[in-house]
Amino acid sequence: MANSVRRTPTGDNIVVEDDIDVNPLENVTDFYDKHKKNISTFATVVVLLVVGAAGYYFWIKKPKEENAMKAMTIAQMYFQRDSLNQALNGDSRAKGFKDIMSASAYSGTPSANLAHYYAGICYLRMNDFKNAIKAFKDFDGKGTVLGSSAMGQLGIAYMESNDFKNAIESFEKATSNKEDQLITPMYLYHLALAYEANKNNDKAKETFKRIKDEYPRSIYARDMDKELARLGVIE
Repeated sequence: MANSVRRTPTGDNIVVEDDIDVNPLENVTDFYDKHKKNISTFATVVVLLVVGAAGYYFWIKKPKEENAMKAMTIAQMYFQRDSLNQALNGDSRAKGFKDIMSASAYSGTPSANLAHYYAGICYLRMNDFKNAIKAFKDFDGKGTVLGSSAMGQLGIAYMESNDFKNAIESFEKATSNKEDQLITPMYLYHLALAYEANKNNDKAKETFKRIKDEYPRSIYARDMDKELARLGVIE
């Protein structure tokens, strides 16, 4: 604060403090001098966090994902050739989906997560329904195009295990997107069969009708009159 001299009505001079700071920079300087230790510590922490995050990405996360993607390439090649055992278990050349999804060297990568989906398909085709169920349940399909497909395949694995209750639950989740013209009618068909297997023919009829009414252009709609007639519904 700056001081000034003012005259009173009686003619006396007094010193008073002005309300306006004539040099605001002094306040900033004073504040820094008082808190420079804390400010320096905070700045150091921020720098260390930024450097640490960058270092983790470039030296750990990125190389780990690149290695996982390389391992997936050969496994996917075997999968496309329908060499399921090699795709799942690998060989002398490379690891299979089973190793990729469980190895700590690939943990936390998108490729390791995707390996669960591929492994589930392999197990399902090899009639190993117990491991198929586990693989599909371990796959995180949230926000991916494979989320509904994985849930539907999980339902099929439950159906093959005669676990109709969990199959129904899985198929209901797989068909939650009404706008999907491909995946939804396909798993609605499986859902209807699961209802029927669970002795709930009314729900089965209702689901078959949904396919016929809501997805008339799907390949599954072609047989809906036959399926409904089989359940005693003649239209």
